[in-house]
Amino acid sequence: MPETDVAPPQRLCASAELAERGKAVAFDVLQWRQPARAFALRFDGQAVAYLNRCAHVPTEMDWQEGEFLDGDKRFIMCSIHGAVYEPLTGRCVMGPCNRGRLTKIELTERDGEVYWHPTRDTQPAFPD
Repeated sequence: MPETDVAPPQRLCASAELAERGKAVAFDVLQWRQPARAFALRFDGQAVAYLNRCAHVPTEMDWQEGEFLDGDKRFIMCSIHGAVYEPLTGRCVMGPCNRGRLTKIELTERDGEVYWHPTRDTQPAFPD
């Protein structure tokens, strides 16, 4: 794919796989041509996705595979640094992330399926 082309939306999972405030669905991407992990979860009925990278120090954040929410299931929390993020916006609300923000990946849902939208910077890890 030429550098200026952006891949079409990529199927991620069935909508039903994203349970409200449940386990996230992890997926692989290329961020600036480097392998990276991303995750999608459902919060207040909305499917959201971010790179699995803390804004404080770029490390993966899940406690266990797919577990990103704090004990009360109100916030995304970095298991390494304790940085706390608002799930719908990715904005840091507490901790060492200092008003940082998670890198958002756009999602859409249609016909019972969730799709993520590649950008110039975030591309599919594997060609179709």
